[in-house]
Amino acid sequence: MNRLKAVLAEQNKTNKWLAEKLKKNETTISRWCTNETQPSVTNLVAIAKLLGVDVKELLKTTIK
Repeated sequence: MNRLKAVLAEQNKTNKWLAEKLKKNETTISRWCTNETQPSVTNLVAIAKLLGVDVKELLKTTIK
């Protein structure tokens, strides 16, 4: 599971903005944000670079 929706909101960025930057369809970004599907590791790294965050910030922890 990812935190993409939360991180985008924290930075006042939109799905449309991310779609344009990654040259992806807005539907794809929306599916990532709702955790319907997950971005590849390559895409996660690209997203982290665009947002200026560590990839770990885009992922939900599995440790409780």
